[in-house]
Amino acid sequence: MIKPQLLLITTASIFLSSFAHASVESQLSTCAAVQDKLERLICYDNLASSLPTRSPNSPIPTTETVAVASSSAAVLTSTASTQKNAVEEFGNLEKSKQEQAIDTIHLTVSKIKKDAYGALKIEFTNGQVWKQTDSRRFKLKPEQEVFIKKAALGSFTLGMEDRNTTIRVKRLK
Repeated sequence: MIKPQLLLITTASIFLSSFAHASVESQLSTCAAVQDKLERLICYDNLASSLPTRSPNSPIPTTETVAVASSSAAVLTSTASTQKNAVEEFGNLEKSKQEQAIDTIHLTVSKIKKDAYGALKIEFTNGQVWKQTDSRRFKLKPEQEVFIKKAALGSFTLGMEDRNTTIRVKRLK
């Protein structure tokens, strides 16, 4: 049989936690109803500062836990193959959701073509194909060394070490 004191404590703690959750939700809806942008931001900031903080290293609380210890051995690869794979996947749109470890790659130009609008289509010796997305003039020749670097908002720039100009590019293949 459950002791009445334990039942009372359990019931009280459940009530308080649901009340606190409802309180946060009501405060959020109150902040959302504020019309002025600055006042709404201040309301949200005050609400956030009143909540208990969590350290950056502590895990985010979730309702379920996934065990991945058994698959960790399969994920381990050598550093050289990981670096090579990162260069091959650099700028790949399908892989853009993953965090890429490198932000600049150096490539050798294999072929250069221009489309009907004068934009460069550049093929590299590793098989990657990139296309110019801006309208700037940029002279390239086969066998030249270039770099492609991550830029703002998921875009990429192509340039050369001995030049001060770059062009925006996107990966096609």
